[in-house]
Amino acid sequence: MNSVLDSVGAKAVDVALAAAVAEAGRYGVGEHLAVHADGERIVTHLFECRDPAYRGWRWSVTVARAPRTRTATVDDVVLVPGPESIIAPEWLPFGERLRPDDLGVGDVIPTDPADDRLVPGYTGDGEAGDTLDPPWWEPGLGRSRVLSATGRDEAADRWSSGDRGPASPMAKFATSACSTCGWLLHLSGPLGLAFGVCANAMSPADARVVALDYGCGAHSENVIVTRPSASEVVLDELGYEMVTFVVPTDDIDEAEGSDEEGTDADPGEAEAGTTGGTEAAAPEQQAATGDPAPEPTTPEEPAPDEPQQEPTTAAPPPTADADGTQQEETP
Repeated sequence: MNSVLDSVGAKAVDVALAAAVAEAGRYGVGEHLAVHADGERIVTHLFECRDPAYRGWRWSVTVARAPRTRTATVDDVVLVPGPESIIAPEWLPFGERLRPDDLGVGDVIPTDPADDRLVPGYTGDGEAGDTLDPPWWEPGLGRSRVLSATGRDEAADRWSSGDRGPASPMAKFATSACSTCGWLLHLSGPLGLAFGVCANAMSPADARVVALDYGCGAHSENVIVTRPSASEVVLDELGYEMVTFVVPTDDIDEAEGSDEEGTDADPGEAEAGTTGGTEAAAPEQQAATGDPAPEPTTPEEPAPDEPQQEPTTAAPPPTADADGTQQEETP
């Protein structure tokens, strides 16, 4: 409920300033900043604090007046933080202020005996059916306290929503999940249905609990597929190799028989066969082209009236005698 600003209290700026100066000194109080009503006939004045150690803080002076009076009196003077002041965080108990990173070497964090995340060990909660139990295990002979169902659920929520859960940036950009990775070590018990431990030394989650739907770039099935390069064909013009061809004996006999038949044939018959084939093919070619066939020609014979010339024998050259005279030989 908003109160109406009292006019008498709002005008009592000098009264409020004198009270603030009496508390902080003349140089510790600055100009008047604001005024607001806190109740019926109750008004608060705010002044600037000039102390360097309290930057952004304000002096708050509350004045009030009695009914049917015209004078305001001072009720309270206090230093309050402003919008830009530096204040301490909200107070928390020591057990709630601790964080996992606060534990150092040699430090000890006490555990609350009434912590609902732990239950007595004789109940067997969290241990019954564990495959890692020794053969002589009996309820009450193991650990004094074990993880309860509440503690197990809180751990599952914390791991799933953390940096190794499915909502992390690493998992969103991963191509495969941890459930198909060969580096995953499964957990026993109910938590093994959703979580495991990473055993890849190259993964940022090595030796840490990861969700099965978490993933990273170090998956075991990330295999590089190499494609053959389309290089030019290289022709070797310097090297050579000896190749031996084996011809079957039957092919050699057939080739030799054909050569012998071709040698025994009469050359004249072969020529005649060739000529006859050419003459036989000529009419067919002329019929295809439409040209008239040439007249056959006969070989020329010598005329009967012309006398036959007998062969003559050349005379031997004259011989010379010893005295140099030439003698003619008669036939």
